[in-house]
This record gives sequence, C-alpha cells and structure tokens, in this order.
Amino acid sequence: MAVGFVLITTEPGREIEVRDKVAKLDNVSGQWIVFGMHDLFVKVEADDDNDLTPCIMNEVRAIDGIAETRTLIGAEI
Repeated sequence: MAVGFVLITTEPGREIEVRDKVAKLDNVSGQWIVFGMHDLFVKVEADDDNDLTPCIMNEVRAIDGIAETRTLIGAEI
C-alpha cells in the first residue's frame, strides 16, 4: 500500500469547499482543516506508487480553490 499526505493551502475562504471536494475522491482516506501555514491536511492511499501519483496529480491538485500543495510520500524502508 502506498500512502501520501498532501498539505494544501486554499484560496482565502475556500477551506471548507475544498475539503468537501477532496472528501469525495476514492483514494482519500482522511482530510482535516488545520491551522498554520496550510489550510488542509489530506491522507491519500493507493495500491502502489503508480496509482498514488496520478491520484494526487490529476485529482487532488486539480480541485478548484487550491492555491498551493506540498506532498509527502511515505517510504518503505
């Protein structure tokens, strides 16, 4: 299983709207509005990295209202 965490900064006032859109994505297993440098913390899971990357690139990051993202991919060591 591949896991990624996406730290999202939304356009001002769009935190809840973006959270609700992210929550509808199949590979998203959790989402939280947070305080600090970012507005939303999202956990994404997929069978492997080949499935995880397109989900983050083509689904999460494509949501209207997102100004910036930072993505952390879990490593199996």
